[in-house]
Amino acid sequence: MGVVIERRRIDNPWQDHAWMPVAVIPGAGPVADWVALAEGADWVHFHAATLDLELFRGETEGYRYNLSQPRPTVFVVLRRGEEADEPDVVPFLVTACPYEAEGYLESGDEIVEGVTMPDQVVAWVQDFVDRHHVDVPFKKRKNRRLDPRSDGRGRR
Repeated sequence: MGVVIERRRIDNPWQDHAWMPVAVIPGAGPVADWVALAEGADWVHFHAATLDLELFRGETEGYRYNLSQPRPTVFVVLRRGEEADEPDVVPFLVTACPYEAEGYLESGDEIVEGVTMPDQVVAWVQDFVDRHHVDVPFKKRKNRRLDPRSDGRGRR
């Protein structure tokens, strides 16, 4: 997946621009350096990287949820560039699982944004879910009474 990132000029006293993923390009070839794709008065779109979109059998519930939404999404995770020769942000991950994307939001260090999932990717993810999803019945755990003589781990 080619990752398209927008650099937009903003009116802010502490920073002059903001970065945001705006699209993905299925089947894009690798890029050595960022390639400008389109430009406007206060924005530029770059093909910043090409990353693999991997699907896993254990995450089909998340894919199903994503596909059930009015606008299925590919989530793009960007990390801040740390080296002097790196850009301000570096594409790190693309995923179709909203639960995986949510995990990257918790730290606050990454930028996580969803972009519209292209139709051919929707079909591919749906085919994967159809072939690999297994419904797991919900099992409620029974509470066990605590033995006041134990140390909380079942030992006395």
